[in-house]
Amino acid sequence: MQLMEYFNKQPRLGVISTSSKDGQVDCAVYGSPQMIDEKTVIVARARGRTFANLVENPHAVFLIMEPGAGVLDWKGIRVYLKMLEYADSGPKLEAYKSQMARIVGEQAAGMIAVLATFEVTEVRPLIDFGQGWEKAI
Repeated sequence: MQLMEYFNKQPRLGVISTSSKDGQVDCAVYGSPQMIDEKTVIVARARGRTFANLVENPHAVFLIMEPGAGVLDWKGIRVYLKMLEYADSGPKLEAYKSQMARIVGEQAAGMIAVLATFEVTEVRPLIDFGQGWEKAI
C-alpha cells in the first residue's frame, strides 16, 4: 500500500503531537489530516492548544494506529511534519470549509478556524524494529 493511500484511508483517527517553544507537549485526536500529495498534508482545526503550539514551533507528528491481535501485530505509522503555512481567513479557508460542509455538514464545517499545510519530513513505522514504514502498513 502506498503512503498516501494508507494515510487517507477512512474511517481512521490519528493523534497529532505538538510542542510549544518552551517544550510544553500536547497531543490530540484528529480525523481531518489529509495527504494531498506524497510530501504534503493539510489539516483543518479549531484555534486550540495544537494550533498555538504550531505557531510557536512548526514541527509535529501524526500517528495512525490499527489494532492487531497482539501488540506486535498492531499496524501504523508515525508521520513527521513541518507546518509551512496556515490560513485563518481568506478564500483558501472558505473554499475548504464549503467543501467540508457538503461532506460533514454546516455545523461541523463551522468549527474549522484554520487550515494548515505541512511538509512530510519523515515517515517511521508504529513499532520500529529497524524495518521500513512500508512493512508497517
